[in-house]
Amino acid sequence: MLDATQRHEYLIEQLNGCAQGDRSAFERLYRVSSSHLYAQLLRIVKDEGAAQDCLQHVFIRIWHAADQYDATRAKPMTWLSTLARNIGIDWLRRQKPQDTTTDEPLLATLLGTDDPEDDSISHQQNAKLNDCLDSLSLHQRQLMEMAYFQGMTHSELANSLSQPLGSVKSWIRRGLERLKTCLTNGI
Repeated sequence: MLDATQRHEYLIEQLNGCAQGDRSAFERLYRVSSSHLYAQLLRIVKDEGAAQDCLQHVFIRIWHAADQYDATRAKPMTWLSTLARNIGIDWLRRQKPQDTTTDEPLLATLLGTDDPEDDSISHQQNAKLNDCLDSLSLHQRQLMEMAYFQGMTHSELANSLSQPLGSVKSWIRRGLERLKTCLTNGI
C-alpha cells in the first residue's frame, strides 16, 4: 500500500508514461485511479451506464492529453478528477434539464473531495460552502446548482424557468455576491 506521497509520485510517473505512449503505464494508471474517478462520475451523472461511458471518455482524454499534465500546477489526482468532472458535466449538458427538487441537492453531492491528501482542508471548505449555500434562498441555491453543476447557460435557465434573461442573470449575480461575502467574511 502506498502512502500519499508515494501515490502522488506513482501517478505522476504513470501520466508521464502515458504522455510518451506507454500502454503499460496507461493500464497501471487505470488500475490505480479508475475506481475513484468512476465514483466521482457516478455522483455527478447518477446513472451507472452513463458513468461507465463517461469513464471511458475520461481515459481516452487522458491518453490524448497526458502530455498537457504539469505537476507544478496540479496534483495528479486533482488533474484526473477535473477531467472526470468536466466530462460528467458535459454529459449532463447534453441531457434534458433535470428536476433539482430531489432529496439530495446536486451541489451537495458534488462536494466530495478529489484528493485524499487534502481531505481535512476540503472538509472544512466544504462545510463552510454548505453553510453559505444554506444562507441562500432555495430558489437561489437551485439556480446556482443548475448553472454551475448541471452546466445550464443563463439562456437555458431563462427558458427553463420561463423568466426574462436579465432577471436570471441578476439572480445568479446576487447569489454569487452573497456566496462570496459569506465565504470571505463568514457572514
